[in-house]
Amino acid sequence: QVQLVESGGGLVQSGGSLRLSCAASGFIFSISAMGWYRQAPGKQRELVATLATGGTTNYADSVKGRFTISRDNAWKVVYLQMNNLKPEDTAVYYCYLYPGGGTSDYWGQGTQVTVSS
Repeated sequence: QVQLVESGGGLVQSGGSLRLSCAASGFIFSISAMGWYRQAPGKQRELVATLATGGTTNYADSVKGRFTISRDNAWKVVYLQMNNLKPEDTAVYYCYLYPGGGTSDYWGQGTQVTVSS
């Protein structure tokens, strides 16, 4: 069983920064990609950033130039550095892991990010 635990969320003023972490544990037989989604109240969950094992990154247009996804060498921790935060970035941020091969994703429990104006 794979567990993903997010941390680093909190309350920050507009223009501030936060760094989210996602620690993966358990039996992980393969990883195709890891990344972050977010869900604001009353809205659908949306992609924020992904990082594939080949090194390819993908970002939502709304966060390009402000957010950076990275990982440790062992693919045990994935980070999301968020700079120049805006009130519209307020959401619960979820980490996910996609093993590949059409298998199901794994998800963390989410961490709240609140940006005040």
